[in-house]
Amino acid sequence: MRLDKFLKVSRLIKRRTLAKQVADQGRITINGNKAKASSVIKENDELQIRFGQKVVTVRVDMLKENVRKEETANMYTILKEEKLDKIEPEFIDDEA
Repeated sequence: MRLDKFLKVSRLIKRRTLAKQVADQGRITINGNKAKASSVIKENDELQIRFGQKVVTVRVDMLKENVRKEETANMYTILKEEKLDKIEPEFIDDEA
């Protein structure tokens, strides 16, 4: 399954276009390697996603094309959440 589709289906990121933008900015890694939106993910892959001042590390537990909202939590396990003190300039959103 494509990375951007997994992020949308699992509801880690609400929209697929937003997931694509985040991946294209280099804010997502798969098993330590920078990921593109089109990167293929498998079960047990470890994703590290940077949301502003927070970095979330999750393990992919299940891949499904269509999932009910109640079942999305079964698709991944949050391994850790880190709060960053300093934001690097390239990650500041000037459009806000």
